[in-house]
Amino acid sequence: MKGETLTDVIVVDGGAAGMMSAIAAAEEGAKVLLLEKNEKLGRKLAITGKGRCNVTNDCDLQTLMENIPNNARFLYGAFSRCLPSDIKAFFESLGVPLKTERGRRVFPVSDKAADIVNALQKRLAELHVEIKRENVRSLFIENGAVRGVNTHNGQIRAKAVILAAGGKSYPKTGSDGFGYTLAKQAGHFIVEPRPSLCPLVTVETWVGQAVGLTLKNVAIKLTCDNKPIYEDFGELMFTLDGVGGATVLSASAHIPNGMESHCALEIDLKPALSEKQLDSRILRDFESLRGKPFSESLRKLLPRELVEPFAELTGISPDKKVDEINKNERKILAKTLKSLTFHIKSFRPIVEAIVTRGGVSVKEISPKTMESRLCSGLFFAGEMIDVDAYTGGFNLQIAFSTGKLAGVSSANLVKNI
Repeated sequence: MKGETLTDVIVVDGGAAGMMSAIAAAEEGAKVLLLEKNEKLGRKLAITGKGRCNVTNDCDLQTLMENIPNNARFLYGAFSRCLPSDIKAFFESLGVPLKTERGRRVFPVSDKAADIVNALQKRLAELHVEIKRENVRSLFIENGAVRGVNTHNGQIRAKAVILAAGGKSYPKTGSDGFGYTLAKQAGHFIVEPRPSLCPLVTVETWVGQAVGLTLKNVAIKLTCDNKPIYEDFGELMFTLDGVGGATVLSASAHIPNGMESHCALEIDLKPALSEKQLDSRILRDFESLRGKPFSESLRKLLPRELVEPFAELTGISPDKKVDEINKNERKILAKTLKSLTFHIKSFRPIVEAIVTRGGVSVKEISPKTMESRLCSGLFFAGEMIDVDAYTGGFNLQIAFSTGKLAGVSSANLVKNI
């Protein structure tokens, strides 16, 4: 492609928001060109939900809004026009049967994210959306309005441009933050991108001794300045310098900006037992192991990777005979099992986050159309915008809802030019 070409709407990047934008604009009759720098569309979408793709959450508008900790009111218009029920109906109309699991999380029945990606690609083809593998270098702006984009292969003129280039998480999938550079060119302010839904680095370095260990059915409580702000139950994983897993990722989204070092995670390793029941269990173990070292009793309570660290945490020598352990030491053991505490040092790098917090300021985007308030004809969709949600399908719902609104709005703009 050399020189200039002309189309109605250009969509920059073919992720979840980009593909939905292109589909929505084309369904409104616009001629659409989708530019994607990767060889395949939907690379990040294909790995979401551990490859299963949690497409949305089967909830109402109020519940949806309650799961958006950042700028929820801005999304009211987009959600009102495209609810989870609409997304479910959309994919089922494309031949993808869906199912609802715990927490109202919606997945394809096949448990294959590829089915979602393929359905979107098929719809793009049906609508004759042109797809080109292109690197966008800059926006083409003239007299305060976007007139197209400049690529490595030349200029492409258009009546509207939708930026759906993602955030800065998972850069190998194409979300490398370049979309922010394009937005800045149009004068937009970028709220500092930060990680969300991300593993956490802990002050406690002993976690490295248990790296790779996954604990199931544990209860967690996140506190900030000693005030509880989030609780969850499920899976936790030890990393080289901290903790991850589903419960930790969810907890990370509740940490206020810049408050990581004020937060702590309390882990209940035996949530099915009260402290009294746990003490009785420990006494029974001690009785059956009379004359044996404390470390042997810990092996009945914990995975082997935690035996040595736990002995240190309780201050009880691993070689001490269980029948020599007093009531106070037993109480310390039970307390440690019920409230193993990790003090948060930081998030892991943003490239490891599932979602980016921050992005194009919502103050500079019309919530009714997703159009820039600073540059006519420029629209935004998805993770580029300073909105993010908790886990459970809510972030993909944001991508689909803002994508659809941006697509419809851009097509309507084209009709009126």
